[in-house]
Amino acid sequence: MIQKIKNNPLIKVLSINSISVAVSFVLGLFSSKVISVFLGTSGMALIGSFRNFTSMLKSIATLGISNSVVKLFVEHKEDEEKLASIYATFFGLFLIISLALGTLLLLFADPISTFIFFKNSYSIPIQFFGLSLPLVVMNVFWTAIYNAFEQFKFIVIIQIISNILLFAITAYLIWKENLFGGLLSVAIGDVISFIITYIFIKNSFGYFKFSIQKMAVGKYFNVLKKFSIMAFLSAVLVPITLILIRNKITALYSTEEAGIWEGINRLSGFYMMFFNTGLTLYYAPKLASLTTDNEFRNELKEYFKHLVPIFIVVLLIVFFFKGFIVELAFTKEFNKIKNILVWQLLGDLFRFFSLAFGFQIVMKSMMKRYFIVEIVFNTTFLLLSFLLLPNYATLGVLQAYFLSSFGTFLIMIYMFRKVLIKM
Repeated sequence: MIQKIKNNPLIKVLSINSISVAVSFVLGLFSSKVISVFLGTSGMALIGSFRNFTSMLKSIATLGISNSVVKLFVEHKEDEEKLASIYATFFGLFLIISLALGTLLLLFADPISTFIFFKNSYSIPIQFFGLSLPLVVMNVFWTAIYNAFEQFKFIVIIQIISNILLFAITAYLIWKENLFGGLLSVAIGDVISFIITYIFIKNSFGYFKFSIQKMAVGKYFNVLKKFSIMAFLSAVLVPITLILIRNKITALYSTEEAGIWEGINRLSGFYMMFFNTGLTLYYAPKLASLTTDNEFRNELKEYFKHLVPIFIVVLLIVFFFKGFIVELAFTKEFNKIKNILVWQLLGDLFRFFSLAFGFQIVMKSMMKRYFIVEIVFNTTFLLLSFLLLPNYATLGVLQAYFLSSFGTFLIMIYMFRKVLIKM
């Protein structure tokens, strides 16, 4: 039994990725400590808002590029000419999009700063981020190709080196420039990843050979259109939902209370990152190659048989050692987290259940299902948060997250009921 688990491909990918995640976890704890010590709960909240904003722009600038490249690679991996055309199409198209978005950020940095930070004093980090957007696209593009070729070790090494450098730069900038430095570190984070990725691909250009003259947007438009529409929905809906909730917490209570919620999100991100990255590296390409319900049913069995128990153990460890973890990662200002964390853990559990079906929806371009799930979850999360916030503060937001995650999982069960009945 143990040997069978060890030989499971998904477990192997997670094992390779675990080194990167272990490094990211430790650096994440230290990074949270640095932010909480030098910037406090209010600084944690503002950096969280900027992260949401930059995530939204990065997602828009790279609409579906990773999933599109992986899907088309699986379908045409034996045809080098088609692969060259695919790469040229996606590289050229998204580079143009990123340049356009970057220009808009440079022009409208002041009003964007006012919306996110309630003042226009932080337009410079926004402008820096605008200048870096083309590099973000190139980095995501290169990583997608590495993923398609299943070069997982290269991806993990790049992640480890990038995270170490980013932590060092973040700590230095916060120490020197306080909140401005923290925001600037978020803005330039992807530049660091780009540089490290470029150093690696210089020695393996065989994977990336193509010419811009081979662009054929129309030829791959249907695949691109489906992934891009789905990616655009999430790119806008998710960060806007989080920013609106954070702004509501600030309006009703304070930036300090919003910082408590951001601290919980960071803590959740530590362990969710491990599983999300592993699933993206293995599970997504695997699902892209499946052609029947029976094959998907077998993958589901593997998911719930091997991954879900591991995830539950991780959640239990976080719950029972929450006091130690919170004290290690934050300051006394964040002690409230210990009393309300359980709702986040329960919500994450049902989100993880849903991921088993969510990746299938994305990789098979089930647009109607995708729209239903994304809109229902984010709308429910936002409305319940606004409803519960006045009486329960951050606890109400976490309860809203749990209820939304549970409801989304029930929707997934209903959507895939025909597959599940035969399990």
